[in-house]
Amino acid sequence: MRWQHRYMERFYRSRPGWLDGNQEFLALCDRVFSPGSRVLEIGPGSGSAITAHLKARGIRVVGLDVDGAAAANPYLHEFRAYDGRKFPFEDASFDGALADYVIEHLEDPSSVLREVARVLRPGAPFVFRTPNRYHYVALASRVLPDRLSVWARRRDSGHRTYKKYFRCNTSLVCSRTLVQAGLRVGEIRLIEKEPSYGFRSRLLFLPMLAYERIVNRFECLRYFRANILGLAWK
Repeated sequence: MRWQHRYMERFYRSRPGWLDGNQEFLALCDRVFSPGSRVLEIGPGSGSAITAHLKARGIRVVGLDVDGAAAANPYLHEFRAYDGRKFPFEDASFDGALADYVIEHLEDPSSVLREVARVLRPGAPFVFRTPNRYHYVALASRVLPDRLSVWARRRDSGHRTYKKYFRCNTSLVCSRTLVQAGLRVGEIRLIEKEPSYGFRSRLLFLPMLAYERIVNRFECLRYFRANILGLAWK
């Protein structure tokens, strides 16, 4: 067994009630999206465990992406290309919407969130996950090339990389922008999970593990956790 698997088992998977980042995001989606509902996924890419999970639950997932490669996503019921301006959908035409690691790439998040509010039916949820700009990974990504980020994660998704703006990537700015877009904030949660960027080396993993323990132990340090999980309502 490689050291990465041993460390994950020892420090994370063996802990009672532990969920990784995907599991926690999916738990939030499962709480608000019902089987049979029509849900808009913004930036689904060519396929992900998130989209696959939603489809398996009987949710009709409609993808919207600037990258035409997303049309080949096998988990989407429907795909529409996005021109970066107006969503190609009628008002109040979705039972929910989600954006997983998309908001950090938006040059004008306010206009996109207004479009989200427009296409949601009254009372419908919007769920998102995005990096916290005060976390060391987000800070480093502003100065390091994306290829180095992929190397540090010990994986190559094969997907295109997109410029990151981080214009709606603090809990305060997220809340304010959602309200201005016409959405009601349900919850904004900051989370720190396993140090996935440390899997290249123990020299990276162990100090990142220490960082995770510290920011999760002290609530006053929550603003330095890795990701923002958000829920808002139309």
